[in-house]
Amino acid sequence: MKIQVSELIVKYMERLGIKTIFGMPGAHILPVYDSLYDSSIQSVLAKHEQGAAFMACGYNRASGNIAACITTAGPGATNLITGIANAYVDRQPVLIITGETPTYIFGKGGLQESSGEGGSINQSALFDSITQYCRVIERTDYLENVLNQASKILLSDNPGPVLLSLPFNVQKEKVDPDILDNILTEKKSVQTNDHNRFSCSNVSIEQFTELLRNSKQPVIVSGYGSIKSGAQESITQLSRELNIPVTSSLKGKGSFSEHSALSLGSLGVTSSGYAYNYIVNISDLIIVLGASFNERTSYLWNDKLLAGKKVIQVDINESQLDKVYRADLTIHADIKQTLGRVLQQLKQQPAVKKPLLDLVTFKNSIEEKAESDGNLIFPSGFSLVKTFFEKMNDSFPEGITVFDDNIIFAQNLLQVSTSNRFYPNSGISSLGHAIPAAIGAQFSAQGTMFAIIGDGGFQMCCMEIMTAVNYNIPLNIILFNNSSMGLIRKNQVQTYNNRFIDCDFSNPDYKKMADAFTINHTLINSEQDIESLFSNTDLSTGINLIEIIIDKNAFPNYSSRR
Repeated sequence: MKIQVSELIVKYMERLGIKTIFGMPGAHILPVYDSLYDSSIQSVLAKHEQGAAFMACGYNRASGNIAACITTAGPGATNLITGIANAYVDRQPVLIITGETPTYIFGKGGLQESSGEGGSINQSALFDSITQYCRVIERTDYLENVLNQASKILLSDNPGPVLLSLPFNVQKEKVDPDILDNILTEKKSVQTNDHNRFSCSNVSIEQFTELLRNSKQPVIVSGYGSIKSGAQESITQLSRELNIPVTSSLKGKGSFSEHSALSLGSLGVTSSGYAYNYIVNISDLIIVLGASFNERTSYLWNDKLLAGKKVIQVDINESQLDKVYRADLTIHADIKQTLGRVLQQLKQQPAVKKPLLDLVTFKNSIEEKAESDGNLIFPSGFSLVKTFFEKMNDSFPEGITVFDDNIIFAQNLLQVSTSNRFYPNSGISSLGHAIPAAIGAQFSAQGTMFAIIGDGGFQMCCMEIMTAVNYNIPLNIILFNNSSMGLIRKNQVQTYNNRFIDCDFSNPDYKKMADAFTINHTLINSEQDIESLFSNTDLSTGINLIEIIIDKNAFPNYSSRR
């Protein structure tokens, strides 16, 4: 018996393993929503389509599974764009289902039409550059091919967003459900050997270990690729066996425990400078594992960073190899497998442990010099923020998930272990990401969740708190309140001679807002408030808005050269 295309699409999503879909219904996508009614897939009603896209991003980050969002035609689809652009840059497998007006009125000026005909907006053109595959499915005779193309991308090792737009009449057409049996919905297993992209040659392993043996002060720079590879334990073992300090990129926080005595913290222009100074002044071999050396990590592509060093770079994404700096040894392979073979080689032919530098003394010397030079990254005005993160580190050494829009405080003050999960606002770095992304992640598996955000970004997405309330999603929102777009104000002080424009604003009464949302509110004005929060507040199963007041004229001390 034939079924509607709308039902086939839902069954296709079920076979892909999609458990949750985030979105907002509209008239042109209601057939698919009606098919979701009897489905095992949970549909989640967001308050704005951008929020739905960010929720899908957060769900994928936390679960590693294909995520999905759904909207109607026209403004429903266009409201997704920022969130989908974020997924595209972060190479996230997000399936986007949108509605469209019936094909028989294309070009006639239908309400919310986005076919590109007759002066209507061209939705495909809008999404072409931020998806890896984008199709308006105008007929059913090639539906099987379209879904196979979508699957190949969603299930690949280098995935990205896929958009399928379904005209209203096509959703209601009947097709044979057996075509699902011809559609790829599971990842193909790949046998690894020395000749494919997952593994490297014996020669490369020998070169890796030889460079390691000959080095005096190696250092590991671990990126998000290490986390995706599941290489945390291997990095820890290599570091411990040879006394190798480890620093991470911003996205790589959590690939090595920052509680370790061998941790240099995070590398990047908005960091304390421990890792930068160690690499520039002490190290002679840099082992780059899944880090891209983007603008932030490379200190705006500072040539001094790797000058005169030997460099090993391992990445499963070939486009990252030699992208910014030329390495002495590039290995296009899986990081976990590569390190496993390096460790095996070292077991057979042990290497001498490297001299163990006292990193506590080293870090203190960096702090003392920065203070004497007036270059501390957090000068006066941030004592409450520091105390808050110290308490957070003590209270949650493991087992929490953090989505972070603010970046600079957590990058330097939050110690992330390999059993914590830290997701900075990377991608296109759009404000308003943390709260909906954290909510989406909680639909994967609920745990103690924090969303860190400034007051400017908060007002872009605060309506999604009601999504958390509606679905009983635990969430702790850390809101930094300085009544300002802090980064903009800092730049206007440092570069534009205090010519302030469109950076300051008045905030609402967040206590009253929290009451309206029926969630808890805590105002942090003192260290006693911090003690009370961590002692008396349910941070595991409640929904909490934690407001920390910051002086708008207190700025972290770094330069973005903007």
